[in-house]
Amino acid sequence: MMKHLQNLVEEEEATIDMTPMLDVVFIMLIFFIVTASFVKESGIDVNRPDAPTAVKKDRANILIAINDKNEIWIDKRKIDVRAVQANVERMHAENPQGSVVIQADRKSTTETLIKVMDASRAAGVPDVSIAANE
Repeated sequence: MMKHLQNLVEEEEATIDMTPMLDVVFIMLIFFIVTASFVKESGIDVNRPDAPTAVKKDRANILIAINDKNEIWIDKRKIDVRAVQANVERMHAENPQGSVVIQADRKSTTETLIKVMDASRAAGVPDVSIAANE
């Protein structure tokens, strides 16, 4: 009888508890989801002008598109020029390290581009770039 009890105790000691490892994995998963930065697309295709000195911009999280009809698109929605500042402020609050990249069509007017740039700077984003093809 004593030998049987000793075998039972040895079998219990040999089991591995996986719960702490699963807890760590789930905590790491939550950490990576929270810290990930998501790129928001502007929502339309823009025929950008060519620039031989174009440089790839990292951490461009706020994309604003201006099409050939001078319509402004942010996050797949058509935005009025007066609402650009509020939208950029909201998106900048979500990701303070992000910068603004304006994708202006080659047939859009400079006036619309300047209004969008001014609204972006007024929203508190000093890093505003204009997208171009290399």
